[in-house]
Amino acid sequence: MAKRREFNVFSLAFLDIMSCGFGAVILIYIIINHGSESTSQELNVTLLAQVKQIEERVENEQEDLVILRNTLAEVDETIITTAADIIELLDTIRELETMIAQSSQDQSTSNESIEALKKELKRLDEEAMSLKGSVADSQQTGSALRSVVGQGDRQYLTGLKIGGEHILILLDASASMLDETIVNIIRRRNLPIEQQLASAKWQRAIRTVEWITANMPEDAQFQIITFNTEAKPALPDSESKWLTANNPELLNGSIDSIKAVVPSGGTSLHAAFEASRDLSPEPDNIFLIVDGLPTQGKEKPRGSVASSRDRVANFSNAIEGLPFLSPINVILFPMEGDPVAAPSYWRLAQMTGGSFLSPSRDWP
Repeated sequence: MAKRREFNVFSLAFLDIMSCGFGAVILIYIIINHGSESTSQELNVTLLAQVKQIEERVENEQEDLVILRNTLAEVDETIITTAADIIELLDTIRELETMIAQSSQDQSTSNESIEALKKELKRLDEEAMSLKGSVADSQQTGSALRSVVGQGDRQYLTGLKIGGEHILILLDASASMLDETIVNIIRRRNLPIEQQLASAKWQRAIRTVEWITANMPEDAQFQIITFNTEAKPALPDSESKWLTANNPELLNGSIDSIKAVVPSGGTSLHAAFEASRDLSPEPDNIFLIVDGLPTQGKEKPRGSVASSRDRVANFSNAIEGLPFLSPINVILFPMEGDPVAAPSYWRLAQMTGGSFLSPSRDWP
């Protein structure tokens, strides 16, 4: 009878199968781990680049802050010096008045000497008044020290003085101009048109346009463009045209037109700048009245909500394609949920040689 062969589970074939299985598991682990390390390295490089950009931006802003502080200190020193000169002149005036009084009593003094003293007194009075005026101007302008030069007259926004030969006003007419909070914006845009037009924020924007146009030089030319996702001139049939400031019909017609505009839709700076591109000659003084970063770029967005990153990207793309090199003076009415708007528009004003203003609720 043949001897029965015993079955051994730890035969050579079984050990080969187990070794192959363990080898496959180790190989898969090595591949997955290598892919994770590569992805991690790529993410680290991207994050380090972003951190470096932010650090450079902070360093630039700190340098600008130091320059502004130094300039403010120089202005303060000038005010103190001027005040001392005024005191010295007033003392001299008092001495001259005493000398005149004495000369009038002394009959031996000639009339020519009295008249000479009176003329000297008048000159010193005029000089003292001039110095007082310079001190008042310095105190009113405060830290708004930037001045810009256009192709026309020299213009300043410090002290809110308007100038220039071709003045362009860009007025944001998006739905966000209805209120300062998102909840109230949503509520107001569903109200009747009369109540939307009566919005306090929108009325402030209209009064700002009225203030600018009222202070324009009489020989200047102007254009008012309202924009949301599209842009158009306030006065119908005036595309690509400059209007004469001393023409009451054109000026009043433009103001009446914006009073009838109902704020709606999103915001596109691309649309505003594209509408401005056709103006010839190009503006030498631009006023941008806006309340936040643009929600739309050159193309219509895919989604209905623009994130903070999208708004910053839309803003950066818009200013890269500025159609002119004119100074842009920004008047910002801040709104809720857009903290990056103020520094971004301040930077735009600085880059173009303009000025930045975020007025109080009772201005103008």
